[in-house]
Amino acid sequence: MNILSLTVIMPALNEANNIQEAIETTLFAFEKLKINGEIMVINDGSTDKTGELVEKFANENPLVKVIHHEKPLGIGYSFWEAVRHSDKDIVVMFPGDNENDPEDALTYFYLMNYVDIIVPFIQNTEIRNRFRRAISVLYSFIINMSFMINLNYTNGTVFYRRCILNSIELRSFGFFYQAELLIKLIRKGYLFAEVPNFLNKRNNGNSKALSFKSFFKVMSGYLNLAYDIHIKSIESRRKDYKKLCRESITYIRRNSFEERTKEPANV
Repeated sequence: MNILSLTVIMPALNEANNIQEAIETTLFAFEKLKINGEIMVINDGSTDKTGELVEKFANENPLVKVIHHEKPLGIGYSFWEAVRHSDKDIVVMFPGDNENDPEDALTYFYLMNYVDIIVPFIQNTEIRNRFRRAISVLYSFIINMSFMINLNYTNGTVFYRRCILNSIELRSFGFFYQAELLIKLIRKGYLFAEVPNFLNKRNNGNSKALSFKSFFKVMSGYLNLAYDIHIKSIESRRKDYKKLCRESITYIRRNSFEERTKEPANV
């Protein structure tokens, strides 16, 4: 089994009441699960004390790094910027609101030795109210039907092998970025696994995912992606695995399979 390294990307917008626990529980999970990891906090234009708190962590712990934005640029932009600054094998996004349980999510980390993407789905759905659950089900249905994929959930703590992101160009930098990224990567043929994940209950504040501003950005991202795939066909499915990242598990396994199953040469 390869020794993989990990960057946990942690976007935070006015999460002063949650960010400390989010960082501490992630560091604890690193130690308990023996993961070679770092946390890259993106202070996305916070106006509370989020920036001060994460700077304190970064000064005291070499495993914590910080990037500051003067104004909010969006969760997708924050993710992409952190990817560019990471030199680790794997990247994953844990929100700074501490809604995700790092230990539970990181339980599946070593599955990345066999796939290029791990896609979690929420197991304890009852933690969210009925309206939020209904919106989530409808959203997943629309995404799956529109783009010919079959995922239970697209907005969770998805693990990506960093090298497979190099060929992707994102158009969405709000909450739709994750769906766009998954759709493009899966349509390219990268191997993925879905795993159950448990959510924590938010201790403070409200989710920013269901605001009107987020809704319109998601709609814009959805329409742009639908146009690219179904009208311009620039993200059509690729059948040639040799066009994939050569360090990806998908390429390595497929190439090995092709070599093993070649017909023996005629003598």
